[in-house]
Amino acid sequence: MVSTPYLRGRAWEYKALRMLREAGWVCSRSAMSHGPVDIFAANGRRVVLIQVKSGSARVNGAEREGLVLWARAFRAEAEVWRFRKRGRLEKITVYPARRGHAE
Repeated sequence: MVSTPYLRGRAWEYKALRMLREAGWVCSRSAMSHGPVDIFAANGRRVVLIQVKSGSARVNGAEREGLVLWARAFRAEAEVWRFRKRGRLEKITVYPARRGHAE
């Protein structure tokens, strides 16, 4: 089976979608996205824009700025979901910035 970075990234995005839907969120994936938002999610109280990363991948400054720009435009929150080894999920709030964290 051929495995490319795109296919691996898409698989993690699908996992995030399943997790959100199981928790009652309405969500959609931005297919073939080269932009800052991979997943748009809402649950009636919150709207969250999510960038999905896996392994040691990080969000660079331009991606972070783009994610914040979109979050402001949609009056949403922005998070980076990093799937670590063995699928352990780390959620990083990007906007609004938490106290003590830079935006």
